[in-house]
Amino acid sequence: MKNYTALEVGNSDYLGVVTRNRNPFDSKPAQISDHIDRNWKMALAHIQHLPCTARNLFHRLTIIENTACEGFVNGMVAPYILCHSGMINRHYLSGAAIMNVKTIGIDLAKEVFQVHGIDEHGKRLFNKQLKRAKMLSFFANIPPCLIGMEACASAHFWAGKLMSMGHNVKLMAPQFVNPYVKTNKHDAADAEAICEAVTRPNMRFVPVKPPEQQAVLALHRSRQSFIKQRTAQANQTRGILAEFGIIVPRGIQQLHLPEILEDADNSLPSLFCVQLSLLQHHMVYLFDVIATLDKQIEQCYRQNALCQRISKIPGIVPITATALIATIGNASNFENGRQLAAWSGMVPRQHSSGGKHVLPGISKRGDIYLRTLLIHGARAVLQSVKRKQDAISGWASRLLARRNNNIASGALANKNARIVWALLAKDQEYYAPIMNV
Repeated sequence: MKNYTALEVGNSDYLGVVTRNRNPFDSKPAQISDHIDRNWKMALAHIQHLPCTARNLFHRLTIIENTACEGFVNGMVAPYILCHSGMINRHYLSGAAIMNVKTIGIDLAKEVFQVHGIDEHGKRLFNKQLKRAKMLSFFANIPPCLIGMEACASAHFWAGKLMSMGHNVKLMAPQFVNPYVKTNKHDAADAEAICEAVTRPNMRFVPVKPPEQQAVLALHRSRQSFIKQRTAQANQTRGILAEFGIIVPRGIQQLHLPEILEDADNSLPSLFCVQLSLLQHHMVYLFDVIATLDKQIEQCYRQNALCQRISKIPGIVPITATALIATIGNASNFENGRQLAAWSGMVPRQHSSGGKHVLPGISKRGDIYLRTLLIHGARAVLQSVKRKQDAISGWASRLLARRNNNIASGALANKNARIVWALLAKDQEYYAPIMNV
């Protein structure tokens, strides 16, 4: 490495050195022009007019390119770049900032990420943008620290990558981060708010899901999407047939398109028969895809002992069991069964003030899909409670005697959620309680 010159700016905290080596942070070799000496003199003249302190110097530098330059701040290496115009810029973080960072907030995106870092005293060290391709290399050079992110798209992927590097990654619900945004909404303010929220002692965090857990959830989301497509297609087909005087009874199983096409008394136009045939083939395809996904869910259920354990609870079928295990993960993240029920939106929401308690209805927070499965399972159980003699059926019968079916379904779903937590957190098997005579 050939040193051109060195300059002490104001004090001994900063020393600039120009090198002819390759820029280590650039994929292309640094292009050294023939008039680098003249431009370096221009850069020195520019530095002499800046404030003496190194901190003010850093804020005055602008982004440039071509020749690698290194700054030494209190013994720490800080990369810089020298351009043909003689300007110098802080292109990357100083070594002191990298070594002193204790907490980082990341505003996730698809291509451009915003990172905000602070030291142990809460002082801002950097707030910069990072391209997606440079995310891993940036955090690989940072000592293990606390990293906060919103639990949004791709959050679990990046959390897994950063945790493999030794960082302590915590995810938070976006609605809990929003109160910490101080100014108008933009990436820099969001990253700062995330960095502030992750340090709060009473903040509620979202457990990081491993890839296997995400794969099961993706299976459920795909199945849910295909069921919605099938329902929409059936409703559209039923509406089109009504325009031609053909009324189909309610229920997707009542939609017999082949019989309608073969019925000569319908007097349907040939053009419409072709369209109806295409719709019929599409419905068959959707049925086949949903059946394939059901088989995959059944296979996941048979391979997981926890799913088989909680499926013994009345109202918990394999589809519900696999969705619960994949969504909950480690049940010890919840302090008790009521927290799990509240997390799934199965407890009353409060609107209380002045010592007057108002409980309008269930909060409906959390995962709608999971809550739907729990309530549908509870509805199925309530249909047969009068024919059974166990304790759960007796409790449900007494509840139905004084409340309507919807309230009873929600109450039984709440009870099932608490039982699920007890079985998972305490590693117990389910035994149906016996009714006392």
